[in-house]
Amino acid sequence: MSDFCCVVRAAGLRLAMAGGYAAAMNEMLDIVNEHDEVVGQATREDCHRLNHLHRAIHIVLTNSRQDIFVQLRSHRKDTNPGLWDSSAAGHVDAGESYIDCAVRELHEELGIRIAAEGLLQIGQLPPSIENGYEFVRIYTACSDETITLEAGEIDDGKWLSHDEIHDWMLERPEEFASSFVEIWHAFSRWRSAQ
Repeated sequence: MSDFCCVVRAAGLRLAMAGGYAAAMNEMLDIVNEHDEVVGQATREDCHRLNHLHRAIHIVLTNSRQDIFVQLRSHRKDTNPGLWDSSAAGHVDAGESYIDCAVRELHEELGIRIAAEGLLQIGQLPPSIENGYEFVRIYTACSDETITLEAGEIDDGKWLSHDEIHDWMLERPEEFASSFVEIWHAFSRWRSAQ
């Protein structure tokens, strides 16, 4: 694995629950064309209902032991409820950059503060039915900070080894968000090349 990964930020890990649930359906998102160029804006609800192309990010968070944090999406989510997913993910707000969104989502969903320089883009996915017509940028980061789950967004989370996630996904792929399967393959290819 590359030296990119870890500056240990804090000793020990514990999982804490906190946060509040924000209504997300009225978030304003940029609508983009097939070249990922902004052509308009719409609410998150309309982007999904009308299959507008829009933007999202996914982050695969590792720790100094090279474990990977996966989250269990809230059963109250409108898409992929109760399925396991990448460490943090979210829609890029109207006028926001991909990297700024990644920094924001890590803090909102996991309570972790990592500067843009601490995130590494490792891949991207084109819009598809499986990912909700989103241009997706995939980032990785490393932290040993205490994780604080955003209540209402995430029901649970856990650190697992690469092999544990790989085997679980082979045995029970239906337990994972379909977009995470694509994210996982991209992360695994990147990891193998390091």
